[in-house]
Amino acid sequence: MTTFLWVVFPYLAIGAFVAGLIWRYRYDKFGWTTRSSQLYENRLLRIGSPLFHFGLLLAIVGHAMGLIIPKAWTDAIGIEQDVYHLAAVGGGVTAGLMITAGFIILVFRRRTTSSVFQATTVNDKVMYLILGLVILLGMWNTLSTAIGEFIGNHYNYREGVSPWFRSIFTLSPNPDLIASAPFQFQAHAFLAFLLLMIWPFTRLVHVFSAPFGYVNRPYIVYRSAGDRPGPTAGSRAPQGTWRSPTARKG
Repeated sequence: MTTFLWVVFPYLAIGAFVAGLIWRYRYDKFGWTTRSSQLYENRLLRIGSPLFHFGLLLAIVGHAMGLIIPKAWTDAIGIEQDVYHLAAVGGGVTAGLMITAGFIILVFRRRTTSSVFQATTVNDKVMYLILGLVILLGMWNTLSTAIGEFIGNHYNYREGVSPWFRSIFTLSPNPDLIASAPFQFQAHAFLAFLLLMIWPFTRLVHVFSAPFGYVNRPYIVYRSAGDRPGPTAGSRAPQGTWRSPTARKG
């Protein structure tokens, strides 16, 4: 079971992630979207979305520093463990609070706004459940590490979870490193790989969408219902705008 959880399953998740993204891009390009619900409700979205996304970016930077950069490297450049730990806990708590607050607002909005809730698929609900658990366990890990440091008894993930994580990508997995970690760290890692596995089949694919075409595409003209009708068939569209495919020259 240890080998399956910490060796086989991570590679299955990575394989499903890569293959799923390729399949989704080739056969479901029109579904490669967040299915934005901004038109249904904007007030809560304007608060929850920035909190969640900026907190997530901060958390990604923190995870990259904690999981990818070995402890020996920070020791070599003179960053003491106490200083590193203080920065990691401070940044982790800040990011965690932002993510948690944003996530709660977004889920509340999705559940209480009927039009938004009706647009929520089963895949979305499963994704939100797993994502919520990942966030909860991440906060638990951060706070337990901070409390453990204060009382002088904390688990150093940089000597267990981090080397295990790097060993997966160097194709020399060492499951014993994480098998001895506290339960909350193991659960956080397992659910994170589970989220990675289902990622391509949810709205999370929008993370890999970059709107480069917005830079040079023609502008779009929006008119209210009370505006006068547009140009008649046969007339030229204004320079730089989209021309209706049904319009023909006379």
